[in-house]
Amino acid sequence: MRRRLINSTLAVVLVVIAVFGISLVIVETRTITNSAQERVQSEAVRLASIVDSRLIGDERVTGDILKDQVAGERYAEIRMPGRDPIEIGTKPVGQVISYTADGEQGEKVTVQEPRSEVTAEVGRTLLLIAGVALLAIVAAVLLAVRQANRLASPLTDLASTAERLGSGDPRPRHKRYGVPELDRVADVLDGSAERIARMLTAERRLAADASHQLRTPLTALSMRLEEITMTEDLDEVKEEATIALAQVERLTDVVERLLTNARDPRTGSAVSFDLDEVIKQQLEEWRPAYRSAGRAIVSSGKRHLTAVGTPGAVAQVLAALIENSLMHGGGTVALRTRVTGNQAVIEVTDEGAGVPPELGSRIFERTISGRNSTGIGLAVARDLAEADGGRLEMLQASPPVFGLFLSRTPMKKQTDEAETIR
Repeated sequence: MRRRLINSTLAVVLVVIAVFGISLVIVETRTITNSAQERVQSEAVRLASIVDSRLIGDERVTGDILKDQVAGERYAEIRMPGRDPIEIGTKPVGQVISYTADGEQGEKVTVQEPRSEVTAEVGRTLLLIAGVALLAIVAAVLLAVRQANRLASPLTDLASTAERLGSGDPRPRHKRYGVPELDRVADVLDGSAERIARMLTAERRLAADASHQLRTPLTALSMRLEEITMTEDLDEVKEEATIALAQVERLTDVVERLLTNARDPRTGSAVSFDLDEVIKQQLEEWRPAYRSAGRAIVSSGKRHLTAVGTPGAVAQVLAALIENSLMHGGGTVALRTRVTGNQAVIEVTDEGAGVPPELGSRIFERTISGRNSTGIGLAVARDLAEADGGRLEMLQASPPVFGLFLSRTPMKKQTDEAETIR
């Protein structure tokens, strides 16, 4: 591209120089020739006037007297009636510029100048024009190179940016070039880079959330299946199979919830449900794991509470809190329910050391963990709670108390507004 820009610029400059240069040469040549002709004519007229004045005054007219009146290398010939011709200077050989003037006393004065003088002057003019043209070409080359670099370098940068996007590096460059068209392309590429970065972040977040959220249900399901294979009691097999099927349904709900959250975290399917059912389900699911760790998990507080939310999402939040207590806490884990205002609260606490002071304000941030865990569970739990219109808070650091706040009645005003918008 650089070569094409340079070649096209030089082609334009050369055409312009050729057109104007040739025209200038023709005009200057004619001007110099006409100027030389006018000088010779003026010289002849002036010399004829001098001869007239001397003849009228009966003065002598000789070559010695008139030789100072002829300038340079010009040649003059004076012919007077009844006298011999008078020659002044050397008669030029070859082409000449000549003019003959008639005097009032019948004399004829002829002045000639060698055309070589005109040719020499035309040559000097042509050299001057050629020098100016050469300077113009050099300046055009420099400007063409500069302009080509100004246009080609941004395109190279933009191609590099596009290549980086294709190789999985979505960082925008935020570099502009002062050319509106190129800046527009840069804006589009930067916008695409930001969108790709958000998409990659969402995909990685979905993968991390899925691996974290599915690990526990799959482990529980695996334990149930192992118990089925180890028993020969048909009634126990049916009971364990029923529980396993319920866990499969919850696993399906977890997957659907994760996909829905990935598309739009604000999308929810909140309904009124019985908190006791969700808590009972979590106790049954986690009791084997706590029993294996030599610990207990219990529930207390107000019963038969109705909350508004997505049962599957609430179950995932409680599972994250219970798993967090299993991994980082100690002693008995208690799930307590209570009512505050128009909200139902589920508190999850244990008898462990609690949350370190340096992590207290950042406990819900991703990758923040007190031990060698992923640091994803609490962040996902808070997102799920907020998607259902609730909230998840750390109420106490030591001993640790986490509270899940859920509305007890549907938000009728918002529902009516949504219906009106539809």
